[in-house]
Amino acid sequence: MELNIVLVEPQIPQNTGNIARTCAVTGARLHLIKPMGFTPDDKQLKRAGLDYWHYLDITYYDGLEDFFARNNGEYFFFSTKAENTYCDVSYPDKSFLFFGREDAGLPERLLFDNKTRCVRIPMRETLRSLNLSNSVAIGVYEALRQWNFPELQNKGRLREFDWNNAE
Repeated sequence: MELNIVLVEPQIPQNTGNIARTCAVTGARLHLIKPMGFTPDDKQLKRAGLDYWHYLDITYYDGLEDFFARNNGEYFFFSTKAENTYCDVSYPDKSFLFFGREDAGLPERLLFDNKTRCVRIPMRETLRSLNLSNSVAIGVYEALRQWNFPELQNKGRLREFDWNNAE
């Protein structure tokens, strides 16, 4: 199963670093669409992603047109403006989950042209939005939950004790 996270013009390096870490630990591919509010060698970006960068499959694009010319799959657009929730849809193999700029979201034309593919994370009406990295984590784990968490470790271990020898 292949899951793809698409960040359209991300502005905050710490958010993108946290998202990169989520992608690394889940095996999701990361797609970054320029222009970005930072450079790939930004110190805050690297710090937020910790030492997970070598586990990451990351691709950069020179805008949405470049992205769409190079990729095919099922596209889902996360937005506070969407009518359906993120749990209302089934995410097939090779899904692309799109997230917009922290300060503006995804372009409204993109949303309007893809109404049935737009999903939202429910939240209180009086508040603007969740943090971008939290939103991505919610989307990633919903898709992986639907797929039964393929290739992920589903059972943890204690360091000092053995779950099988609990008294």
